[in-house]
Amino acid sequence: MNAAARLPADLSKVLVVGKSSINRVVVSKIVEKSGLRPISESPETAGKALAGPVPGTVILDGGPNNSDCDGLLSGIDALRRASGTALPSVILLSTRTGTPDSLGLSSVVDAVVAKPITPERLQPVIDRLVGRG
Repeated sequence: MNAAARLPADLSKVLVVGKSSINRVVVSKIVEKSGLRPISESPETAGKALAGPVPGTVILDGGPNNSDCDGLLSGIDALRRASGTALPSVILLSTRTGTPDSLGLSSVVDAVVAKPITPERLQPVIDRLVGRG
């Protein structure tokens, strides 16, 4: 992870993480519409994707309790601290609406997009966060 932390984040790549392969496909298609390259992983395999070249954005499907991907948050936080930047940006796909603060989420989460996942909801958030990088 140390070598990856020294590399700049690849803003063209988006790591899409979730237990549901169907949701990952839907989100990946939306990511492609933004002109970015999705990398689809389950929560169990996503850590390996973060160990290589760091994606500019990570989209986490929180599942029914917003906690399916909690195991990745500390690793993402460590990457941010090592690089001294707020990258990768993190979007949480949630069954609840609100801000990361109002939902009591980790400070690592930059934005929350409520389900159902639609291009109209997700694409502007992706574009805004990628533009920030």
